[in-house]
Amino acid sequence: MAENTTPTETKRTDTNWAVDDDVEPIRIRDPVAEALVVLEPGEPFVITYRDVVKEAGHSCPTASGAYRITQLGLDALYPEDLPVRSDVEVLAPGPRDDATYGVMSRIISYITGAAQEDGFGGLGDGVGNRRELLAFNAFDAETAEPTFRFRRTDTDKTVEVTYHVSDVPDGGPAMGNLRQILDGTADEEDREVFAEAWHGRVRNVLSDDSLFTVTTVEE
Repeated sequence: MAENTTPTETKRTDTNWAVDDDVEPIRIRDPVAEALVVLEPGEPFVITYRDVVKEAGHSCPTASGAYRITQLGLDALYPEDLPVRSDVEVLAPGPRDDATYGVMSRIISYITGAAQEDGFGGLGDGVGNRRELLAFNAFDAETAEPTFRFRRTDTDKTVEVTYHVSDVPDGGPAMGNLRQILDGTADEEDREVFAEAWHGRVRNVLSDDSLFTVTTVEE
């Protein structure tokens, strides 16, 4: 008979997840949550990289890059205050169906709340409205590297974050083990070697600020 487990029970460790204790979480206020007494006034949601992994369904340089893009963008927009959902517009230079921008935008939307026309419309007269705060093909980027802009709708301050994904270490020969893992021929050693290389790349993205450039956009 199968062993009874819950969806949250797992044998994975923090190392397997590639989530270190010193990866700073993202704190963001939500006026809707405050109004509906989910949070006390001024109290933020605390979003960790582990939360992003659950949203994406996996941990990879794209997911970790999206997390850091958002974190660095919000930190630059709100150097002294907590960021606020519904006050942050997100702009991407690429299309929604792009393999990189599509995946990253879902993570960024999860954190910031910014959405297209299908987003939450807000309470009352639009308090907490998140519609039309996520736009694709919105500007011309000067690089092919993943780039997003974040704009505060209350002040119009805009910052641009570029992720130098081409500088992320490639992980070496162990990356080739993925094929065996997918077709079921990998042994435990193959999996362990792959996991260390793969999650090592993720840890690098989460810890190396030189992989990102943050600039203020002058209108």
